[in-house]
Amino acid sequence: MIEILFGILAFVSVAAFGGAWLVVQARRRATLSDRLRPSAASAASAPKPLEARDESPLLRTLGRIGATVSSGKPSTSLRERLARAGYFGRSAATVYLGAKMLLFLAGAAAATVLLLPTAVPSLLLIVLVPASGAVLFFVPDVVVHLRRRQRSEEVRRHLPDVVDLLEICVSSGMGLEMAWNMVSNEIRDVGPTLADEMALVNLEVHLGAPRVEAMRHMADRTDAQEVVSLTTMIVQTERFGTSIADALCTTAATIREERNLKAQEVAERMPVKLLLPMTLFIFPALLVVLVGPAAIRLWYIINST
Repeated sequence: MIEILFGILAFVSVAAFGGAWLVVQARRRATLSDRLRPSAASAASAPKPLEARDESPLLRTLGRIGATVSSGKPSTSLRERLARAGYFGRSAATVYLGAKMLLFLAGAAAATVLLLPTAVPSLLLIVLVPASGAVLFFVPDVVVHLRRRQRSEEVRRHLPDVVDLLEICVSSGMGLEMAWNMVSNEIRDVGPTLADEMALVNLEVHLGAPRVEAMRHMADRTDAQEVVSLTTMIVQTERFGTSIADALCTTAATIREERNLKAQEVAERMPVKLLLPMTLFIFPALLVVLVGPAAIRLWYIINST
């Protein structure tokens, strides 16, 4: 019976994890084009605020739960962590907290319903019910962490090409700001995450922030060391008056070299990672294939004699 209960709990956990993943995917942040949409003359044609946009009943419920838990004021660190994962919405933090609380209650309730009819000791029941809720409680953290790592890897993958395009535009006579705008529009179909981040830099610059500070904010949001290197290069170029085109070319070559070194490092670690699956799965199967026929023949000869 215990084995059956653990199997049921595992199924409920997997189902809840999948549901949480679907909820997070459904809560996609508004595209940057909507956020940068020019204001219309009339209030009817102006973009609606985030609270007035159409949301599913589930997301509204999660937002209410999260607002109740956080007293309507989520922490700044939580908002920054969600922003690094790509969730810039005003209600993203409350939905996140609401999902955590709802999953905790769902896990605890499922464990209670499944374990109460059985002969599980009370002490074990007291331990298993909160533990089941705690397992589902950390599912949103896992989703946010995976999303953050995915965005960071996408930025690292497309940044060398972006720097090359910037170098070409600057070498042809464009200013850095115009080149930045053009490149952000050109790479949108290939790397939408990096294009959105570059457009956010343009938005901050148009609002009065220095470009270096805006790029530092971009480095914080993407959590990519390559963006920090690009920002440092631009600061040094503006300070010492050197050629921005040569600096961009050198930066692109450096980023590609670092990416190649990381790929070589991963390739060198591959034999060590393959050792365990080869020992557990490949070698036993190979041993059965090679020794199995001889063992069967030997067994037949022994029995026949």
